[in-house]
Amino acid sequence: MIRLPAATGVALATLIAASPVLAQTTATAVVKTGDGKDAGVVTLTEAPHGVLLKLELKGLTPGWHAVHFHEKGDCGAPDFKSAGAHVHTTAQVTHGLLNPAANDSGDLPNVFAGADGSATAEAYSTLVSLKGAGGRPALLDADGSSIVVHANPDDHTSQPIGGAGARAACGVFK
Repeated sequence: MIRLPAATGVALATLIAASPVLAQTTATAVVKTGDGKDAGVVTLTEAPHGVLLKLELKGLTPGWHAVHFHEKGDCGAPDFKSAGAHVHTTAQVTHGLLNPAANDSGDLPNVFAGADGSATAEAYSTLVSLKGAGGRPALLDADGSSIVVHANPDDHTSQPIGGAGARAACGVFK
């Protein structure tokens, strides 16, 4: 065993903690329905200009569902209103991936659940980051963030949430 002077150990620990190579590059959300049933997992991987999402969902009603990043890491309320609004960069929020005036960073493509209620997909968002890279909103900020699966599809233009309907499932990123 090699013993280093205490000051060297502290300096080494500081260097390791500050290293961008060792910074958190993934986050996972365990998704639950309002009644606490398992609805799958969403994994995020930091990319140079955004995040890659891997969605493995189950227990959904068959059909299309909106999926959004929400501003708070809190899925405590059964209706998931505790997750707050969509992640965004400005006070005046315009929703919709197809809306030319959009500034809602929480917008994502819809996912399709098959007859068995499962949906598996990968998506990429250039609108967010895990820790604020490139000036994009940080999903792992002080109050965290969540992923919310809605009951209906998002039409990507209507205000405020594209007609996505009720919040059907939610998971907090960690």
